[in-house]
Amino acid sequence: MELRYTPAQRAFRAEVRDWLFTHVPRERFASYDTREGFEQHRAWEATLASAGYSSVTWPRELGGRGCGLIEWLIFEEEYWAADAPLRVNQNGILLLGPTLMEFGTEAQKARFLPRMARCDDMWAQGWSEPGAGSDMAAISSRAVRDGDHYVLNGQKIWSTRAIFANWMFGLFRSDPASSRHHGLSYLLVPLDTPGITVRPIKALNGLPAFAEVFFDDVRVPVESLLGEEGQGWNVAMATAGFERGLLLRSPARYQRSVQRLVQLYRCHRDTADRDPSIRDAVLRAWMGAEAYTLASYHTVGRLQRGARIGAEASTNKIFWSELDLELHETAMRILGARAELMHDPEVADWLDGFLFAQAGPIYAGSNEIQRNIIAERMLGLPKA
Repeated sequence: MELRYTPAQRAFRAEVRDWLFTHVPRERFASYDTREGFEQHRAWEATLASAGYSSVTWPRELGGRGCGLIEWLIFEEEYWAADAPLRVNQNGILLLGPTLMEFGTEAQKARFLPRMARCDDMWAQGWSEPGAGSDMAAISSRAVRDGDHYVLNGQKIWSTRAIFANWMFGLFRSDPASSRHHGLSYLLVPLDTPGITVRPIKALNGLPAFAEVFFDDVRVPVESLLGEEGQGWNVAMATAGFERGLLLRSPARYQRSVQRLVQLYRCHRDTADRDPSIRDAVLRAWMGAEAYTLASYHTVGRLQRGARIGAEASTNKIFWSELDLELHETAMRILGARAELMHDPEVADWLDGFLFAQAGPIYAGSNEIQRNIIAERMLGLPKA
């Protein structure tokens, strides 16, 4: 694996660093799980899009920079190093966007992608259901064809930031006689359509990070179909590959968190060293972040040579979710039992990160399911 950057890539890094230094807001945004914070982050996304940085790998005519994945990794490294705001429309830009590039019609790409880059449209993911959490093949929400429309009925749950979204992409069972992975269709649904009810769900921090969405005879045009009718599972697996394999969690996120963890350890070393295992945990977190970075560059190299992300995306998802959990657990051990009572922004960031990390082994497909995928599809082990 060649780890040296080209002159053009080094110039791109310098350009990104300069732009971020000039444009990253100095004031701290409110949480994007509040209306105020959501609007602040949404305005920031528009600023990024004005320079083509909202989605650097997209074609310029669709709101991007036309860059490759190495440039995306470079951008992420500079973005996290600059402590820029968290991205509010990841469901759209990082998951649906690449899926649209692969499966969308030209009309769908032109309609949705530029607006997505600017965060004019906010996207929620409509996969999980009360009876189909990690087992997405058990989806029962229906899409019945009625002339030039689909009629949707059912319920989606745990839809991230759906309380503020105006669009949802999701899977619906379009063949009532089908079961499991068959007969599913992937639809793009405006959330202001009559018959849709959105109810907030609070996260551990008490904020409405999620929502449940109810569909009661909701009519959406057939142009909302992404890919072929009944082939939604294949489209969804492409989205899941982007989610688990590379795009959703860039290595720079963990590199920056580990830098902060090392700084935290040094500031509290006198007390932290009373437990030698804390120092070992900091070192493991640092090594994990570096390993994830190298693995990501290796994956990008494979993709550039024409490979595709397959079942190995499950190993990636397990690694970054458990790294995030261990990293934040180590920070809380350093801060001690009274951390929750400390009125300090940095401590609050660690606490928020710790609470969010608890969900990592669940979202994007629970790690138990990912281990089953690894066992069956990568190792060839028999089903239990």
